[in-house]
Amino acid sequence: MTAVLFLSYLLVEIAALVALSQLIGVGWALVVLVAVSGVGLVLLGRQGRRVFDRFRRASRGEVTAESAVADGLLVATGSVLLFVPGLVTGLVGLLALFPPTRALLRPVLEKVGTRRFGPLPSFAPSPYRGMVVDADGDVVDGTVVGQWYDDGHTGGPRALGPA
Repeated sequence: MTAVLFLSYLLVEIAALVALSQLIGVGWALVVLVAVSGVGLVLLGRQGRRVFDRFRRASRGEVTAESAVADGLLVATGSVLLFVPGLVTGLVGLLALFPPTRALLRPVLEKVGTRRFGPLPSFAPSPYRGMVVDADGDVVDGTVVGQWYDDGHTGGPRALGPA
């Protein structure tokens, strides 16, 4: 099965290069091949930084973890395809790195991943929801005026800041 896939990859890449060479000439086809790799490398650097920023934002709870993982998977796939020799794999790799194409593919990957593996846990701190639990166990709706803590080493709760 692996040999059949490799042979089909070779046939597709050779056919694409021959067709492009006959269409625009051998020299220009080689220029296109090199240009696809060059543009891909420039795009890879920028999009790699964006993916790491997206992971940071997911850790703070600003975006979902599924979205960050799907984006990272698309950039990783695009970068691997850029390093595989060939015109077709280079173009597919560019499409995986190109932000508008990734924006179209990201929701599909999120749904497939969530269906296959379940939702990812969020490690971001939960947002303040306007509920404060008093030391006596009473629930108070409103704004925190003073905060207290008990470190276990003193005689009782101590104020955080001015109280």
